Amino acid sequence: MSRYAPREWQPHERPTLPGSPSTPLHSPARRAAFAAVGFLVAITGGLGNALVTANLLNLQGAIGATLAEMQWLPAAYVMTNVSVNLVLVKFRQQFGLRLFTEVFLVLYALVTFAHLFVHGLDSAIAVRAAHGIAGAALSTLGLYYMMQAFPAAHRLRGLVVGIGVAQLATPLARIFSAELLEFGEWRGLYLFELGLALIALGGVLMLRLPPSDRMKVFEKTDALTLALFAPGMALLCAALSLGRVDWWFDADWIGWALAGAIVLLTAAVAVEHFRANPLINTRWLASGTMVRLGVSVLLIRFALSEQSTGAVGFMQALGLNNDQMHGMFAMVALGCATGIAASALTIRPGRMIIPSSIALACIATGALLDAHSTNLTRPQNMYLSQFLIGFGSTYFLGPAMVLGMGQVIGQPRNLITFVVLFGMAQNLGGLVGTAALGTFQTVRAKFHSNQLVEHLTLQDPQVAARVQAGASAYSQATTDPVLRNLQGMRALGSAASREANVLAYNDVFMAIAAIALLTMVWMLAHRLLLLRRDRAAARAATPITVPSPAP
Repeated sequence: MSRYAPREWQPHERPTLPGSPSTPLHSPARRAAFAAVGFLVAITGGLGNALVTANLLNLQGAIGATLAEMQWLPAAYVMTNVSVNLVLVKFRQQFGLRLFTEVFLVLYALVTFAHLFVHGLDSAIAVRAAHGIAGAALSTLGLYYMMQAFPAAHRLRGLVVGIGVAQLATPLARIFSAELLEFGEWRGLYLFELGLALIALGGVLMLRLPPSDRMKVFEKTDALTLALFAPGMALLCAALSLGRVDWWFDADWIGWALAGAIVLLTAAVAVEHFRANPLINTRWLASGTMVRLGVSVLLIRFALSEQSTGAVGFMQALGLNNDQMHGMFAMVALGCATGIAASALTIRPGRMIIPSSIALACIATGALLDAHSTNLTRPQNMYLSQFLIGFGSTYFLGPAMVLGMGQVIGQPRNLITFVVLFGMAQNLGGLVGTAALGTFQTVRAKFHSNQLVEHLTLQDPQVAARVQAGASAYSQATTDPVLRNLQGMRALGSAASREANVLAYNDVFMAIAAIALLTMVWMLAHRLLLLRRDRAAARAATPITVPSPAP
């Protein structure tokens, strides 16, 4: 029998989609083991990027790079992570889940081990790019393991939990990574991650996923699509990641990168549009339902940049580091866990509008609470707002995935298209949000700085008194009154710059709240429009009964 011949499945065992595992009956103990391994694999995959992103400043000195150069590390991860799903789905379908599991977990462990020998920026970027490929595989693997932990009647809950667990990685990385740095500096991070990877590898080798159907799916034209799509997405991700650092109009390479991305991605879409068996079904992707789903996920991920670019950036602007924000990150993690539990308990197929609206309302409320921050605001003042945003970040993910998968089950050939759409909306939403909000914050900080400096004149008694108070702090260091006065003026300038940044971050929080509210209004308005259309169609289809004439 051919290795690609379909297996004989029991009705309850048949895989939901090509390349996904079968679903045999498991004992309660075995389901618990699948849940434990799924959680471990999902967290391991998520921590790969989170540990680096949370400690860029600490890694900067070890690698000997500038802050701008360090931005290439998370950018390299996203460059490969966003494109690799084009290959991973077909790899599972053609070569099976067992080979998929072993190859990519071993690759992940080897890449993590390679981190220990990184001594320069170039090698670090290469390793991060490889990590992006392995990390995408682990996210899918964790999802499959978690779904095996739930019986058939509650399998959607397993999907929600599986996709949500990886979101816990970022707040957890910010909580305990400081202790790892103290243990072994930057190598402590990678030793911990290597240990997790080896434990996860042992877990999946001891508890294998049930087999799946295999079929020959790779085509020669796939290589052409990948050769166009992958570098196009890499150029786009590089421009979005580095644009606000090197500044959009100051670095020529950003313009060339965006131009190259447009050409390559357009060519990839053109190739796929005219293929008989496309990797990316452009016609299905352009349908109203999928466009709205992609835009919704992108906008929500955009708004969720409040945490990375907003709250964390605000605290760092005030001089705080991760050690002083443990309580805030613990509230974020608690919010994420609560969102996962609430989403799993309330999931309903085909109903994304309610959880998305609740998630957007939580994000908008949290952003509005943060929009009244001052230079005296500390992490404990943001506990409630960050809990709400953490809740919203995981509450919408499961329903969005379920809605898209519902569209795919009837048309399995569109699986790769949906996976690519969902991954792009997630990754690009975060990149666009960080780039746009970071740029907005920089522009508004300069605006507020100009406004504040215009009113700073030594002819104002309050300004003169503030300069004198600042100068008196240096009376023990220097006896020269001119130098003391200069130091006092610098101290006043630093205070004005700090206040300008505070006002700019408040503007960012208000912008995020506005984006979240407008997205919620758009989704609700579209839902009401659909309900009105359905009711009108139902009335038109109802036969009109004519009363019989009286005898």
